[in-house]
This record gives sequence, C-alpha cells and structure tokens, in this order.
Amino acid sequence: MARIIDVIEWPDQGANEIVQRVPEQGAGDIRLGSQVIVRTGQVAVFYRDGKALDVLSEGRHTLTTMNIPLLASLIGLVTNDRTPFPAEVYFVATKEFIDLKWGTPAEITVPDSILGMVQLRSFGTYSMQVKDPQRFVGQVVGAQGIYTTAQITDYLRSIIVTELASVLGALMKTRSLLDLAALQSNLSAALQAKVSDDFEGLGLALRRLYVVSIQPGEETAKAIATRSAMGAVGANYMQYQAGQAMREAAQNESQGAAGIGAGLGAGVGIGQAMAQAMMSGLQQPAPQPQQQALGNAPLTKAQIRQALTNLDIRLANGEISEATYNRLQENLRKALETAPD
Repeated sequence: MARIIDVIEWPDQGANEIVQRVPEQGAGDIRLGSQVIVRTGQVAVFYRDGKALDVLSEGRHTLTTMNIPLLASLIGLVTNDRTPFPAEVYFVATKEFIDLKWGTPAEITVPDSILGMVQLRSFGTYSMQVKDPQRFVGQVVGAQGIYTTAQITDYLRSIIVTELASVLGALMKTRSLLDLAALQSNLSAALQAKVSDDFEGLGLALRRLYVVSIQPGEETAKAIATRSAMGAVGANYMQYQAGQAMREAAQNESQGAAGIGAGLGAGVGIGQAMAQAMMSGLQQPAPQPQQQALGNAPLTKAQIRQALTNLDIRLANGEISEATYNRLQENLRKALETAPD
C-alpha cells in the first residue's frame, strides 16, 4: 500500500543534485491540505501518469484545488477533501551546475585533412541550468524514464559525445589534428552551439562547454610522430617513406650496392627534401658500391648537388661520421658525372 504523504519537501539537497523524487520509489498518496515546502533554488513539479502537471515555486504551499488548478482533474471524483490521491513530486534544482564532466568512453574515428583518418578521445567540462522545469521533468522523466541525478548526468554526457562525433566529422574535413590548439578552440564553440539545441529541447540551458583535451589513439599518435619527423626533414609523406626505405637499405650491409641503388631509385625527383631524409638515415657504414643505374628515372644534377650541400651541413653538425661522409660524397660525385641536367 502506498504511503500517505502529508509533508512534501527536499531538505537535504546536495551540492551536485539536480533532481529528487518524492517518494524515492513507488507511488505516493498525497492529501489535499498537505504541505509542500520548496526551498530557495528549487521548484516542485507534480507528475502523474506520464505527464508533468503543475509547478510550485519556492515557499510553503498548502495543496488545494485553488492554488494548483490542474490537480482538480486528479481528484474530480473525490468527495472527501482528505482522501489521498496518487502522484509523485519532483523537486528540481534551478541553480547553475558548473564543472560537470564529459568524455568519450572509446576512441572516435573521424577524417583528417592531412593524416587521412584518425582515432581520438576527448574530454571536457560543461555547465548547465534547468530553464523549463516542467518540460525537463516531462522530457527526461516521462520520455526517458530517468529518475536520479546520476542517470541524468549520464544521459547528458551521451548527448554531448554523440554530437562530438558529428561536429568533429564536419570540422576535420578541412582541418587536422596536427593543428591541435586551433582545433580545440574551434571545436568548443561548434560543439556548444550543437549541444545547446539538444539541451533546450529538454528544458535545459547549456551555459558553457569546453573541450579540455583531445588525445590521439595509439595508431594516430604514431602517425603524428611520423608527420613530425617529415616536418623536421622538410619532406612530404611519400618522400619520407622513400627516405625510410633508403635508411633500411643502407643499414643492411648484406644488400651492398643493390641496397643503395634501390634506395636512390626510390628517391627520384624529390630534391632537397629527399636528400635530407636520405642523409638522416645513413648512420651506419655501408660497403662502397660500384657505379650503378639509379632506376628508370635517375636523379638530376641539381638534385645531387643539393644532396652534396646537405651532406656538408650534416657533417658540420656532427650528424654523420667522416667515414660515412666520405663514402656518400664519393657515391654522389660518381652519380653526378652521368646524371641528366
């Protein structure tokens, strides 16, 4: 049997509590003449049969059909004013809730204008306030079946993360995770605008939303490291990959001349950037090769001269040994003799 409630209140509201149901579980029988005590920063919403009814503002209220007209429909057949009627009351906090947390539970895959596809996680904070208590209770309690503050914050987090995937997908078609600072600022504004519409439909006002951190997944972190290395040698992706191939060939002494020849062939047409990538990788001595063809399209004289210049710089910076320098210089000078203009 439902408990008859004569005093309805939420006296022990916690700092982060958004809503409190009275009674906490099951049905409650409420008498006309009962006292409803609504404290500062609260409103009370009467709820029954899947519908939010009247709203009481702060103060002490005595339940009558005069001060809560819609309650008359609940007790229209009742002849005794003291007969209880079933209903629930939801106390809703109206203050602004700050520093609420949100974050992606798993990595999100989105396009990237430079890296192609990236996986990332994101975290942040937001603040919100109940703007329309009756709509809030009707939409959240009635439509979603959510009754506790923990459930509500989980639900709001899921809205933000869903919109994050949508906003990131659109934003990063023309942006890259490499430009992280600018991306984070733009993402905060775009995400807040998108989520505000969703919150408004729930009777909430989204006051602020911040993207505090964007963290790449493991594979994306490797791609960023590669891209940073490419920037250090001034090469694009294909040039960098070619340089890596040369590095592996040069470090494998068993490949000898064939290894060096293959590496140089992979570097056709990349000029200074290719030369820098090549020289950065040749840290180990390799057997001196005989003059060989450099592939179907050999390096030009201008490219080889640039490679020689960069070789001098790397020796001066102590990046390669003098023995390695002498071997590479001899190979490049031999290649220069037969290279096309």
